[in-house]
Amino acid sequence: MKLDLFQIDSFTDDVFKGNPACVVPLKKWLSDDILLNIAKENAVAETAFFIDKGEKFHLRWFTPEIEMDLCGHATLAAAHCLKSVLAYKKDKIIFETLSGELIITFENNYYSMDLPSRMPVRSELPEVILQALNIMPKEVYKSRDYLLVYENEELIKKIVINKQIFDQINLGHGGVIVTSQGSNYDFVSRFFTSQSSILEDPVTGSSHCSLTPFWAKKLNKSSMIASQLSQRGGIIACLDKEDRVIISGKAKTYSKGVLWTK
Repeated sequence: MKLDLFQIDSFTDDVFKGNPACVVPLKKWLSDDILLNIAKENAVAETAFFIDKGEKFHLRWFTPEIEMDLCGHATLAAAHCLKSVLAYKKDKIIFETLSGELIITFENNYYSMDLPSRMPVRSELPEVILQALNIMPKEVYKSRDYLLVYENEELIKKIVINKQIFDQINLGHGGVIVTSQGSNYDFVSRFFTSQSSILEDPVTGSSHCSLTPFWAKKLNKSSMIASQLSQRGGIIACLDKEDRVIISGKAKTYSKGVLWTK
């Protein structure tokens, strides 16, 4: 079976920056084992698969290890694939996903994703995560992900995770966000995933489902610009709408190709 494969950099308008995701359009669903093996072979943080259902698209996300319940950057990549590569005519794309119906709009080269809000609550940090950190946070919260708050941006840049210790904990679909108020942006963050082939995610759309309501309340503002301080880096526009968040960014196509399955 011959399938189209697109690699797209999300939350950037330059290649080699943002977060790379692979996108594979399908005519029908393949087995989960095949989807997972394709994701492993692609060797990026997420591979998005979608099927055209007429007015909507069924979208699924796979890491090289598991199927995810939500992935922002791969959703943006799938929307960019439809709009900029496959010439989808409408300016609104509706995805059916494990996290419900996601609506993506396109305007002025920005893709805006309507995602669920996940306000984190005060929490205790598991001992394994504490041991894996080189700098302790001043506050700890949790929603799907642990959210660790630090004093300033310079501390966020200096954080190092001991992967050998960190991988002793299984966080399921979740990860660990480290964040602070930004120097040049409203807030900054980094994102780490345990037991994953890719420890630090370059730019994480889904983490901003928690970061957006958290910083909206802290800063008393609903519209914010955020920066993820990974090596590749990325810029995320965030809008808090109480039970929903709007996460916006640009995308750039890196490569187009084909893959073959049995």
